[in-house]
Amino acid sequence: MFDPLTIAVAVAVLGLGAWCAYAAFKDQPTKDWHLLGMAAVSLAALAQLVVGIVALTRGEDPHDGTAVFVSYLVGAALTVPAAAFLSLSERSRWGSATAAAGGFVLAVLQVRLYDIWNGTSG
Repeated sequence: MFDPLTIAVAVAVLGLGAWCAYAAFKDQPTKDWHLLGMAAVSLAALAQLVVGIVALTRGEDPHDGTAVFVSYLVGAALTVPAAAFLSLSERSRWGSATAAAGGFVLAVLQVRLYDIWNGTSG
């Protein structure tokens, strides 16, 4: 797995989550700029999915199992798009809160992906 990409996705999504949480705090719905940020983070998560699949096809193995790793990769790639869809269906501060929650969930998934690949989980 490519650790700098994992770190970049985690940092970007934490920024996105904080930005959306601030919008929710200010009682604002999800705006177009938030959606562009979610699209950028989603592309990075999709790139991570591709990198992870390529690593698996090259014969590298995650420490905690391939099925768990692939499940987390797919879940990570789908988290922010799902949050974006839900935030569009709720055009109030709660849409922004949903987008923020999706961002923070993806950050946690990044930590878990790192743990699964390197075998550093509890």
